[in-house]
Amino acid sequence: MGKLTSKGGLVPVGKGWLLPVKIEDVQLLIQAVQDSDLVELIWEDNGSRLVLKKAAPGSGSAVLGPGAETAQLTDGDTNRGQEVAHKAAEGLVTIEAPMVGTFYRAPAPDAEPYVEVGSIVEVGQPLCIIEAMKLMNEIESEVSGRIVEILAENAQPVEYGQPLFVIEQI
Repeated sequence: MGKLTSKGGLVPVGKGWLLPVKIEDVQLLIQAVQDSDLVELIWEDNGSRLVLKKAAPGSGSAVLGPGAETAQLTDGDTNRGQEVAHKAAEGLVTIEAPMVGTFYRAPAPDAEPYVEVGSIVEVGQPLCIIEAMKLMNEIESEVSGRIVEILAENAQPVEYGQPLFVIEQI
């Protein structure tokens, strides 16, 4: 592909080349992938392509430390957070946003939603899309079960770690 230069850009090497970007920008993208649940990030621009992959997909996940989540909550969100925690204690699984972006329930504006309350889902089945940086990221179910609650509003922003769905395992 390309070779990283000390001046902050990439130059042609062999048959391929990458965008001339600053090293700091590439490092920020790498850190963003490492800090998220993304396994792979592909960025294409003007015929150039940058692919970032985690070495061991699913081997780790970001965990919020004590108090980190409450710092992001407003007074109105506090009850929702307690509600989600209570449901987890009842054996229900909460699917959280693996990234910041815009939540979409359907693959297209005129399409049917991926799931509704009461839908039966399998592991790996798409639940929604989160658009981040003009990329559409399908969010898949981590468990088999029945959708009990959809916590995010369609076409609204979601934060990293925000609860999206509650699923009763089957």
